[in-house]
Amino acid sequence: MIALTLLEIAQVTGGEVVGDPRAGATVVDAAVVTDARECGPGSLYVARRGEHADGVDFVPQALERGAAAVLADRPVDALPCVVVADVQEAFAALARAVVQRVPDVTVIGITGSSGKTSTKDLLASVLAELGPTVAPEASLNGEVGVPLTALRIEPSTRYLVLEMGARGGGHIRYLTEIVRPDVSVVLNVGSAHLGEFGSVEGIAEAKSEIVQALEPQGLAVLNGDDSRVRAMRERTRGRVVLVGRSADCAVRADEVTLDDQARASFVLVTPEGSAPVRLALFGEHHVANALAVAAVARELGMPVDAIAAALGRGRAASRWRMEVTDRPDGVRVVNDAYNANPDSMRAALKALVAMAAGRRTWAVLGEMLELGPDSLTAHDEIGRLAVRLNVSRLVAVGPGARPIHTGAVHEGSWGEESVHVPDVEAAYTLLREQLQPGDVVLLKSSRDSGLRYLGDRLAADGQASA
Repeated sequence: MIALTLLEIAQVTGGEVVGDPRAGATVVDAAVVTDARECGPGSLYVARRGEHADGVDFVPQALERGAAAVLADRPVDALPCVVVADVQEAFAALARAVVQRVPDVTVIGITGSSGKTSTKDLLASVLAELGPTVAPEASLNGEVGVPLTALRIEPSTRYLVLEMGARGGGHIRYLTEIVRPDVSVVLNVGSAHLGEFGSVEGIAEAKSEIVQALEPQGLAVLNGDDSRVRAMRERTRGRVVLVGRSADCAVRADEVTLDDQARASFVLVTPEGSAPVRLALFGEHHVANALAVAAVARELGMPVDAIAAALGRGRAASRWRMEVTDRPDGVRVVNDAYNANPDSMRAALKALVAMAAGRRTWAVLGEMLELGPDSLTAHDEIGRLAVRLNVSRLVAVGPGARPIHTGAVHEGSWGEESVHVPDVEAAYTLLREQLQPGDVVLLKSSRDSGLRYLGDRLAADGQASA
């Protein structure tokens, strides 16, 4: 990060330095963190008040790990402290000020109902070939994750990639006020978090906040195959480029094919020319993500041949997103259980069938959370889709996933083709007993349903057996 004295931090945040008579000399020159366990020598610990804990209670841990100071809403005894009225607003102001100290940095914001993290990872790997790039770790995309990521930049940073999520109207607007994007990417509008937004139209309005934040010289990268995203070109002052498979998209994918591992190849078409792309990522849905990345790289001056090559070198960087493990016993485990909504669930099931290439398939599915009143129907439809795709075995895990099993039965599943089990442990027992060499097993659910850990156990079982 960019080194700051406590006095500078106080000036930026409107706070007061307490407990350090040398506030102009004490320097924070390491990570800014919100978890005391992640502190190190020279770091600033931001003591936020959470729903279940008060960050000030963990100051002793921050001290033990070498933190230089604390940002808090009241003085602490153990460490120098910048005391502010509102820790979150001070945290945001600090991030804003640090980014402004690097005038040459280009900020790219990404949102969408699904695919944000995979796209962020792919974009970061491509832009790293152009210059020093900072991107979120894992899926840090909210009021904590955006400033944490922004505060990692250095004077040499040229590209700052930010993932921006929302749980309601105004959330993305707030994030863009912390760090205003130069390029805004909208991947799709689906039904993720429908229970919190109330309608798909409400989701679209919330996602559009990222393009409303653009200045006239900024660029909106919009999915031209999604009508709600395409319509956002009327909501921005910035320039617009459409990406997708539609004929009028400036950055387009033609001749899309999948290999026997469900990895996509296509011809990348741009106004400057075309080039073949072969992705190493699993699933056809990554084509749309790659097009968004290509549009950003093109805006930043990367030639089309270089873009195509860089896309092919991209690898999954975040855990539990189409994470494929080939066990020594011949079982393939596809762990995509960090997040789930109807759109991403459908994409994962299609990828499962494509990569199986005739092998026996297992879809181990948990609840999709935050879908509101449409939850029952959405789960039922996923069960029906699994049957229509001819998935060999369906395992619905947990009470919330029971409608997946019910939908499969109503669609015509019979015998042991579809089962419902009460919890992750029961699913583990079933799979350990019945998985056979050559099987391909997909695990997909919302994060809090816990199937990502089941996937880890299954992958580890194969290694232990070997």
